[in-house]
Amino acid sequence: MLNLKRLSVGPLSANCYILWDDVDKNAIIIDPGDDKEKIIRCIDREGLDVKYIILTHAHYDHLNAVADIRKYTGAKVAIHRLDAAGLTDKTVSLAVYTGYGEVQGEADILLEDGDKLFAGSIEAKIIHTPGHSVGGICVLVNNILFSGDTLFKQSIGRSDFPGGNLHELILSIRTKLYILPDDTHVYPGHGLSTTIAAEKQSNPYTN
Repeated sequence: MLNLKRLSVGPLSANCYILWDDVDKNAIIIDPGDDKEKIIRCIDREGLDVKYIILTHAHYDHLNAVADIRKYTGAKVAIHRLDAAGLTDKTVSLAVYTGYGEVQGEADILLEDGDKLFAGSIEAKIIHTPGHSVGGICVLVNNILFSGDTLFKQSIGRSDFPGGNLHELILSIRTKLYILPDDTHVYPGHGLSTTIAAEKQSNPYTN
């Protein structure tokens, strides 16, 4: 059975997600944005073998615990190739503008649209959704979509950061996310979860 834990981390309350299989304890962590101790406590409590750290995009509030969690677990870090520079460049990660956030080291895996990562029985499909950042992605596991800062409950990600583009963002949502089954659960990078059906019906930014 797939298990899912959401942790709210860092000063911007980003969502970090930990997924694992009950049987083999293989796990994936999505967006370890901060609060390494909180993430490590969950790993230890559940006895997890973390295979991958997947980043939905390269902004500091989603990746500031990457180096520590990689060192602790030995997991491989995966990010879309167009956002990979954010792991080592504080301008790309936006950390330079806030004074918060550190470089994390280079990625182990450069992702492309349609790639799949496997951790035991967990299959994570990568959907490239540019607009919030050039290399922004969503991650689909079964009927659960981890939407990063692309799609929120009744909102969408900002497009006014460097590399952002409002037209691309809305196009990504309409052509790559809204084609998913209506009952797909959406777990965003900030805030509460929703469904594809709910957003198609009443999201004011995409209708």
